[in-house]
Amino acid sequence: MDQRIGIVPFWKGYDRKEVLKAARLADELGYHSIWIPEAWSYEQFQLLTEIALATRNLGLATGIANVFSRSAGLLAMSAATLDEISGGRAILGLGTSGKNVIENFHGVPYEKPLTRLKETIKIAQALWRGERLAPEMSTLFDARHFKLEMKPLRPKIPVYVASLQEKAIREIGRTADGWVPTFWPYTHLKDGIALLAEGARSVGRDPKEIDVAPFVAVIPMPDAGMARSMIKPLVSFYIGGMGVYYHALFCRYGFKDNADLVRDLYNKGDRKQAAAAVSDELIDAIAICGTPEHCREKLAEWRENGMGMALVNLPTGAPYELTEQMLRAIAG
Repeated sequence: MDQRIGIVPFWKGYDRKEVLKAARLADELGYHSIWIPEAWSYEQFQLLTEIALATRNLGLATGIANVFSRSAGLLAMSAATLDEISGGRAILGLGTSGKNVIENFHGVPYEKPLTRLKETIKIAQALWRGERLAPEMSTLFDARHFKLEMKPLRPKIPVYVASLQEKAIREIGRTADGWVPTFWPYTHLKDGIALLAEGARSVGRDPKEIDVAPFVAVIPMPDAGMARSMIKPLVSFYIGGMGVYYHALFCRYGFKDNADLVRDLYNKGDRKQAAAAVSDELIDAIAICGTPEHCREKLAEWRENGMGMALVNLPTGAPYELTEQMLRAIAG
């Protein structure tokens, strides 16, 4: 059974030096990778380079880079540079983010997100192979015959895509190496896997080539109720503050009443009440809380439902001692 685990710090309340310590420890304990987020805080490629220089085996992933704030060419160059510096450990995690962040923070029109995602992947993969750009590679700009004037260490850097939308998940099956579902109820991963398989088979790919790597909050504590309370603010933020996609996902899988309540409280500014209103049932569908033994058993259950690599959230706003305890507990 697949035992790979990546770690993911949350982008808010970020202590750069403590994340670097966590990365060193994860490297020593044999974790697969670290997925550095980016919203409107630290820039992720610089942090991944710092981590690359402090570790030996840990994979170095963008978790997640949006396809609007950097061009496809710049994403390709950044990933290839990180890959060379790290000795072949880079992973390019991509997503479309949302209209509010893209337009109001980056000042870029949020237009044709799926097309931009698809063309970004195609252009990056071509550049890594040493190919020249061609006009037919993009409908969004006039691609000319540029190529990278450096030879990438690897002609194929793994590309993982975070998406909740059916069309985008099918496209992952056609073009990418992994799917990163966030807060997708684990007993329904098979629905997304079926979409991946549709896309893969349409271009003659084996669906088994595509990794399913969900973000999953894991809190190994004897008091499961307290552990759930640590995750609820994050979940309420995604329901109320990250656009419509997560709310729609929870509605689709039987949590409509709870998702409506949390969204309404969050949008009224009652953030604490919104967090408290997240139900235990919803948390248990998307996260793992309990003793270390229980957490390891539940991770195995997630794998039985189709998970490949687990991307485990580090505790948010907690002392480093808790992060270290969690990493050691999950590593067993």
